[in-house]
Amino acid sequence: MFKKRDFVIPETGVDEVRSIRIGNMDQTVLIQSYDISNPVLLFIHGGPSMPLPGVSSRGKDYTIVTNTRELVKHYTVVFWDQRGTGKSYQKNISQETMNFEQFLQDAIEVVDYVRKEFGKEKIHIAAHSYGTLIGMYLVNRHPEKFHSYTGFSQIISWTENDKSCYEWAKNEAEKRNDNKALKELKAVGEPPYIDSYKQWAVIRKYQMKYSSMIYSDDQIKHPGLLKISLGMYFSEDYSFTDLVNTFYRGFKLIYTDDFIKNIPTINLLKEVKGLKVPTTFIHGEKDVHVPFGLLEEFLKGLPNNQLAECVLLPNSSHLFHPIDTKAIEGILIEKLRAKELSL
Repeated sequence: MFKKRDFVIPETGVDEVRSIRIGNMDQTVLIQSYDISNPVLLFIHGGPSMPLPGVSSRGKDYTIVTNTRELVKHYTVVFWDQRGTGKSYQKNISQETMNFEQFLQDAIEVVDYVRKEFGKEKIHIAAHSYGTLIGMYLVNRHPEKFHSYTGFSQIISWTENDKSCYEWAKNEAEKRNDNKALKELKAVGEPPYIDSYKQWAVIRKYQMKYSSMIYSDDQIKHPGLLKISLGMYFSEDYSFTDLVNTFYRGFKLIYTDDFIKNIPTINLLKEVKGLKVPTTFIHGEKDVHVPFGLLEEFLKGLPNNQLAECVLLPNSSHLFHPIDTKAIEGILIEKLRAKELSL
């Protein structure tokens, strides 16, 4: 069942899946490094309940947002399965704890854990998709703990993003003469969706149907969401139960009416009035799942947007193409160390 690793870290380094006490429950992290004296880089995955990159990424070079074979030679890389998903799922998790503020509190506890564990006053943090909301809130509230922030497919406002996705889905349905989709989309109306999960799920249904997260054409061939997800199946660290917890129980736990009603309040336009650490935003040029234009407008309104650098990659939508993730690995190795040394 297990697939051969793409790389193996020498015994002089660290390559460990570890259970740690976070948010009054056991949660799981993966730590990989050739040298634990290297700077720490913590990744926050998206979703919610889509733990890639995460614990199942051990030994894999391609991890949706970056390659890692060379990265682990320069950084102590930490991947974390967030509460309620992957190896951080527990059957006794209270649904009341599945809210954004709890995810934030969990994240800062993970940050403090790795800072203490590796003796670092500051660490680097990177996040993807939904995780970018957590990441930006963290560095805004606790800038003293971070050398830098890297946002992959940065979300600015959940509601404004949904509005853009709604228009995209309608346009795609019209191109395809998908009358059933048009009827359902028009019936649910324009976001924000604050009545129920079923209301919000209509957009996601057609985003998945029309492949908003993946870009492919005659020249660009993406491996696809299914093949990427199969990496969890082949992981030596994931059991079949972990897969069920990720794709079924974890989804049921987080995607509730209460979560959907509250998530429109997550809005960087209100929370973040200026950047407090050196920041890099990395976006796929073809991303229609989280459009770059919303981030661009956000940056124009910041008084200190000179702290931000934007990198657009030509082969990617929301899930980055392996060609681009190789480039991203080089960017992280070069730019994060430079930012650390410049402070």
